[in-house]
Amino acid sequence: MEWLGLAPTQLATLGAVAGVAVVAFYLLKQRRRRVLVPFAPLWARVLEERPSAKLFERLRRLLSLLLQLVLLGLLVVALGDPRPAGASRRGRTTVLLLDASASMAATDVPGGRAAAARAAAQRIVRAMGPDDRMLVAQMDAEVTALTPLTDESTALESAVAGYRPRDTGLDLSRALRFARDVLRDNAHGEVIVVGDGAYGPVADDVALGGTALRFVGVGRRGRNLGLTAFSARRYPLDRSRCEAMVELQSWSDRPESVVLTVSVDGAPIERARLRVAAGERVQRVIERLSGGGERLEARIAFEDGTHDDLPVDDVAYATLPERRRARVLTVGDGNRYLEAALLLDEYLDVVEATAVQASAALAQGHFDVVISDGVAVTVPPGVGWIALRPPPGGSPRPVEAGFFSAPAGGAIGFERIDRRHPVTRFTSDLEEAHIGRVARYRLASGDRVLGSGSAGPLIVAGDRDGGRFVLFTFDVRESDVPLLVSWPVMLINAIDWFSGEDGAFQSSYRTGTAWRMPVPAGVRAATVETPSGRRVRVPVMEGRAVFFGAEAGFHRLHAGESHTLIAGNLSDPEESACAPRATLSVGPTRASAPTPGRPGLRREWWIALLVAAAFIVVAEWATWHRRVTV
Repeated sequence: MEWLGLAPTQLATLGAVAGVAVVAFYLLKQRRRRVLVPFAPLWARVLEERPSAKLFERLRRLLSLLLQLVLLGLLVVALGDPRPAGASRRGRTTVLLLDASASMAATDVPGGRAAAARAAAQRIVRAMGPDDRMLVAQMDAEVTALTPLTDESTALESAVAGYRPRDTGLDLSRALRFARDVLRDNAHGEVIVVGDGAYGPVADDVALGGTALRFVGVGRRGRNLGLTAFSARRYPLDRSRCEAMVELQSWSDRPESVVLTVSVDGAPIERARLRVAAGERVQRVIERLSGGGERLEARIAFEDGTHDDLPVDDVAYATLPERRRARVLTVGDGNRYLEAALLLDEYLDVVEATAVQASAALAQGHFDVVISDGVAVTVPPGVGWIALRPPPGGSPRPVEAGFFSAPAGGAIGFERIDRRHPVTRFTSDLEEAHIGRVARYRLASGDRVLGSGSAGPLIVAGDRDGGRFVLFTFDVRESDVPLLVSWPVMLINAIDWFSGEDGAFQSSYRTGTAWRMPVPAGVRAATVETPSGRRVRVPVMEGRAVFFGAEAGFHRLHAGESHTLIAGNLSDPEESACAPRATLSVGPTRASAPTPGRPGLRREWWIALLVAAAFIVVAEWATWHRRVTV
């Protein structure tokens, strides 16, 4: 005999506890009801118990206790689901993997691929043999078990009916590893994959061994055009306007004419007609869009009014950072070059102070950025700091005494520039700068040199006390840097970097991956509201909220007092290339079609045990009314 339900040790523990409870109830002394009578001696002889009556009463109670214990034993053993020895080895153990990736939302078959996969899976469940067991799981970027390993066809069909595709890619290697672990050491194990077969290569470490691989394909064709990228940015010097970049690709076997529509907060602001050749990838930059909203949406549609086979990638989403005002404190004796550069951004509130007035100004109000011009300033923690030639002993790290001067008749220039950093982005003319003197600066761990020359670091960025800083090791008035376009661009880039804004294209998050979204300092937990209205509480690690995105559309991240709009897109060319495949191979193993189970009767003893328990209940009811067990 083998047990497919609770283990024998669990059954023994449960039976012992319940048996003790039943015996304890029978050992309790029955309390007699008090009745007032007119003359007690008349009742004494009637109520007098004879020895034979006492013995019979005890036997009746013992018989009742025995029936209860037998009933309890039958119920406990039924929980163990006993089967004949070797019953689980005679049947097949199957892991049914349902493709739940985005390509299963294709509509190239009546009802869609998901409905076809659901119908195929239900036929597989109904064809199980009497000794077969099955586990149903859906596979996309993750693997989710929808049922335990069971032979209950009702539970399996219910799980199949609840299967729905998600807006993610598919990791077949992960799904096969999951199936391999479930079927480990099973001589009659098999894996059945139901999907469109449009899968990437499987990892080399995935080996099914002796496990049989079956495949049921769904889908007919793959005519599709999809948006593979969509991002937007605000102009660094004009935050009221923005531009968007759209990329679309064709997986159709013929040229297609499409209409691309870009909307801001639901209002169409750009419409373009595009001719896309078979297999072509097209990029388009839409300039000078109104930046008044924060929700951008790109949508494509065939010009002739028809539809492609996969609607989920016909729309893409992007967000624009909120235009917020930043408070800036400048500390120094006056710098016209600095003042003129800050006037270019209308979203800056600039307060000027001398070195003596700086402490009082910082105490009276909150500032997002402090700019010191040749003076030492104690910057509060968490506040961005721009230093123009800080003196020795200045925050965030003292410079060494002395300067490196340019040779006679010459000048110091930029030889290396890190334009991948947000501060030095879009600085195309910085190599033309000429600098007279440079302060010597000792680099600390974590400092990043953004620009350097023969005199050492010229621009340095890093983090101190929870706030970011940008340091210019030279006096801009002893150079021609203020005459370059790069001068105001670097200042505004630095302020945007401190506040988390970025002048580059804001890429949306890709579904099917873990999103790491920045949150304000000090926030320990956050909540994400998905496009479907679901609210998910997510952890915060290292200043970022971590969330697994599975829906395309706009999400709202609630972190403390911050409420940030997040865009998620499919952006998966492998899913957009949705043409189905008729076969599936994993290494040398080629999948075959599923076979029905062996017909026969199910040998389940727990049903008989429950029938016996029901018979005992009926027998006890009858004997109770006949006063046999009471």
